[in-house]
Amino acid sequence: MENKSHALAAGIFVIVVTALLAGLAIWLTRDNANYDLYELTTRDGVSGLQPQAAVRYKGVAVGKVQRIGFDPQVSGNVLIRIAVNHNAPVSPTTFATLGYQGVTGLAHVLLDDATQPLPQLPPGPSGLPRLTLKPSPFGRIAEQTPNILAQVEEATRRINQLLGDENQQRITQALGNIGQTAGSVNALTQRLDATLQNRLDPALAALPPLADDARHTLKSLQQAGTSVTAMANDIRTTTQRLSAEGGAIDQLTHGAQVMAAAADNFSRSTLPSINRAADETGRAVRQMGLAASAVSDNPQLFIYGSGRLPPGPGEPGFAPPLAHP
Repeated sequence: MENKSHALAAGIFVIVVTALLAGLAIWLTRDNANYDLYELTTRDGVSGLQPQAAVRYKGVAVGKVQRIGFDPQVSGNVLIRIAVNHNAPVSPTTFATLGYQGVTGLAHVLLDDATQPLPQLPPGPSGLPRLTLKPSPFGRIAEQTPNILAQVEEATRRINQLLGDENQQRITQALGNIGQTAGSVNALTQRLDATLQNRLDPALAALPPLADDARHTLKSLQQAGTSVTAMANDIRTTTQRLSAEGGAIDQLTHGAQVMAAAADNFSRSTLPSINRAADETGRAVRQMGLAASAVSDNPQLFIYGSGRLPPGPGEPGFAPPLAHP
């Protein structure tokens, strides 16, 4: 009897603890948020997506997947019902995609916004609004898998054709030609090395003295340039002195002006007087010449004067003087 009472007490204790744990779990997992229901429809596969999967808006958890089934309106489409927190900023630009978590293959719903408003989808039979479900990157890869496999098969076929027996022979022959070319290049390199050592080394040895001569020449040119610069400075200084006010050029200009004034005065006053004196001197010389000619023709002028002489005996018109009583 006593053992039965202990077993009953233990059973009641287990039942009470189980009820407390269940109540604690319900209290901890309670969700008092308000949710809005949306539907997603797609023709692509949704493998890895399960009910109660997370719904994230730009990476933030905002809800969960409630049900996954088939769309009664479009045959072959999958219909996904999601519950989104009422405070989530769902707008006409919001669209959904499927995201996959790591290597587990589990999928969840990602919500994001487009740059422009998307076409509004008509609600389904349930009357819930529908969001656009765009193909996920993995879905695009799955769609392109047949094309990728076809391209891989074509590439493999071409590689096999490239590596055929005939092409292998050509490749072997080309490698042989490349080896011969490499040998020729090696021989040519040795010849060039010998040429450089026999002919260019003396020239290279003569370069340092030539560089020294060029350096000395450059120094001489620099000194000459310095001298020319100093000469140019002296010429500039001299030019400034000559061009300064009261300088040599100014004095020469003033002297030229004075000489021009003297020449003008000489041409106006002195030169006419000289011309008149020259004219008078010319007339006097002419008169003296006439007088000398007259004296030369008739020397008696010094005795009888300039009057006409009476004819002498034997000359025409001679008359003997009368005798005085």
